[in-house]
Amino acid sequence: QVQLVESGGGLVQPGGSLRLSCAASGSIFGIGDMGWYRQAPGKQRDLVARITAGGTTNVADSVKGRFTISRDNAKKTVYLQMNSLKAEDTAVYLCNAVIRTSPVGYASDYWGQGTQVTVSS
Repeated sequence: QVQLVESGGGLVQPGGSLRLSCAASGSIFGIGDMGWYRQAPGKQRDLVARITAGGTTNVADSVKGRFTISRDNAKKTVYLQMNSLKAEDTAVYLCNAVIRTSPVGYASDYWGQGTQVTVSS
């Protein structure tokens, strides 16, 4: 069984910062891409940022220059540093990872339960 557990969400004022973490655990043979998505009430789930196992990143235009994604492969953890937060960044942030649980077969998508980020004065 594989689990992704997010942490670091909360309430922050506009212009503030938060750092999200997502740790993978369980029966893991290998981890490919990891990423963060977000979903605001009544809206679709959108990509925030993704990072490959080798460290190549893809960041949404809406957060470029403010958010940074990184990962620690030894700790099976992906991070999202969020600076200069705006009210429109308010959403549930979900962690995603492509994980292989055995040396044979296909990798699968796994999701965390999400962590709430609220930007408000």
